[in-house]
Amino acid sequence: MFSPRIAAPIGTCLLLAMLIVLAGAVTLMGCRRQTQDLGERGGFAMRDASDCLPDITLVDQHGHNVSLASLKGKPVLFDFIYTSCPGPCLLLTARMKKIADRLGPKLGPEVRIVSITVDPEHDQPKQLLAYASAQGANVNGWLFLTGTPKQIEDEMARFKLIRQREADGTVDHVLEFFLVDANGRALFQYMGERVEPEEVAKDCGAGGA
Repeated sequence: MFSPRIAAPIGTCLLLAMLIVLAGAVTLMGCRRQTQDLGERGGFAMRDASDCLPDITLVDQHGHNVSLASLKGKPVLFDFIYTSCPGPCLLLTARMKKIADRLGPKLGPEVRIVSITVDPEHDQPKQLLAYASAQGANVNGWLFLTGTPKQIEDEMARFKLIRQREADGTVDHVLEFFLVDANGRALFQYMGERVEPEEVAKDCGAGGA
């Protein structure tokens, strides 16, 4: 024996359908507006829940071991460079230096910057220290890190990056910055040549200097 089904009036069904479509359109417009706004200032929000600060121990420009997991508790701004880069990495580091200048004394105590080499076969602490010093980037709160090729590749994969070389042996460039929150989750990806340093400083939660 079947229970009778009560059909809603056609007008009510049409009204509900219109409300659902309208709600979806408003949500979509909001998402598009956010993406457009971020794009206009050189970056976009990331929705990946991967832990970008895993228990991987790398080596900094001073030869000290650094566990990425130990950096949790503060926002971390990442980029990927290599010291023999003919130009793009220098521009990227120069832009990152402007961000560091905006952060001022908050760099270190409240926010960290991490630059990881994509050429660990060549870039050891000696090379990283020389590069950082030449760029005026050997400052408190800014780490230049190297490790084994597998460690570097594993960390890059967390940002959806692949380490590779061109046919002539040169290393492919990574021209983006990545902001990671205090829990290790990626928040924003920025186009290094477009983003304004003051915007990144604000996203770091420290504002401009």
